[in-house]
Amino acid sequence: MTGAELGVVLALLLTCLVALLLVQTARREAAAVRARAADDVADLRADSRRRDEESRARVDEVRALEKDLVARRARLEAAEARHQDQVLSAAGAARLASEELARRQAEVERELGSAAGLSREEALARLTDALRTQATRQAEATVRTAEASARRTADQTARRIVTAAVQRLSVPTSSAAAVTLVPLPSDDLRGRIIGREGRNIRTFEAVTGVNLLVDDDSSTVQLSSFDAERREVAHATLQMLFDDGRIHPQRIESAYALALAGSDDRAVAAGHDAAERAGVLRLPHDLVVVVGALRLRTSYGQDVLEHSVEAALVAAALAAELGADVEVARRAAFLHDIGKARSLTAGGTHAAAGADLLRDAGESAEVVNAVAAHHGEVAAESVEAVLVQAADAISAARPGARRDELERYVERMERLEGVAAAHHGVVRALALASGHELRVVVEPAAVPDADLPGLAREIARDIEAALSFPGEISITVVRELRAHATAG
Repeated sequence: MTGAELGVVLALLLTCLVALLLVQTARREAAAVRARAADDVADLRADSRRRDEESRARVDEVRALEKDLVARRARLEAAEARHQDQVLSAAGAARLASEELARRQAEVERELGSAAGLSREEALARLTDALRTQATRQAEATVRTAEASARRTADQTARRIVTAAVQRLSVPTSSAAAVTLVPLPSDDLRGRIIGREGRNIRTFEAVTGVNLLVDDDSSTVQLSSFDAERREVAHATLQMLFDDGRIHPQRIESAYALALAGSDDRAVAAGHDAAERAGVLRLPHDLVVVVGALRLRTSYGQDVLEHSVEAALVAAALAAELGADVEVARRAAFLHDIGKARSLTAGGTHAAAGADLLRDAGESAEVVNAVAAHHGEVAAESVEAVLVQAADAISAARPGARRDELERYVERMERLEGVAAAHHGVVRALALASGHELRVVVEPAAVPDADLPGLAREIARDIEAALSFPGEISITVVRELRAHATAG
């Protein structure tokens, strides 16, 4: 066999061998596939059997539930039937009882009518009257018992509420004195405020109408006057002089003019400060100015503005204890004396004047009524209005709040000045030194120098006739003619 033939044979053998190997491999893979398919079929059959068993179990469970529901429905229907039988039986029994009661009532009425010689209607009327009288007496007794219990409970509750409200209050005493102490910035100002031979003090007192007391061993100077407005203006004047350092008669007069012009600014500042301390919000500017003017008013020695702040705090605490409207009670109590800042020469009371002022300012009807009713002049229409009355009374009645003697002192000083101011030509009358000195300024064109002694004696006689006073009153009549010109 040649080499070529041998190569062909080998190639054929190799081809057959490869074909045999491929056939065997294919057979093994087919066997593996058949085995996996058999496993999958077995798994599917197992799953199918398990699902069939679960389905049969659920069917059995559903059938059991259906049987249970049918049994329950049967029991409910039986119970309902028994209940209806019982209701029908009870209704029948009630009907029989009602008929028996009506029969017996008719027999009793007949017996009563025959025994008393009355008809059925007359006996029924008498029985009704007797029952009504008995019921009325029992109701009255119950009401009296309830009222007595309510009064005891109300007294205890009122004491608790007022005590709680007052304990929460933390304000200084609001009684106003007739003296203001002003700190002295430095000792060298003591001599300046006195001036040469006391001329600056005399000028200050003549311009402001307030006594100025300077002690050598004190770090304060004292302003004394019964009039709160004069003291405030004098205080502002003195503070300007201290700040400037220049103190002489002309400077005193200019500082006094500036202090007078700043009265509105001080009123606004005082009004805002008081509203903030009382917790009253969104107060119109016009009302702030009027409220600030209350700082210059007193009632039996009690500062009206401090009294208003105090009343607002008390009313708010009372309203909180009672569950009333806290803001309405607070606002009405803060504004209840605002009418005292207005002149009442046209007649009426400060409560009515304050209510009119607040109504014009757009305040709510509840606040207006509470202000108008705080002295009982009109009926209180809300709980908050009654609380304002209570807060006003608490603030005025607490110890140290008011002093009658200071009120009488102020009235005496005003009457003293009024007697002098009633004379012709008098433009200003100032009571100084606790009423022991009266300084009267006259119009130069109306009163000549020759008439001054006679006017002083006439004022003295009128004071003696109109007032009772201890000691003596020195009367000084001042006539000062000034001329001003400007060169330009």
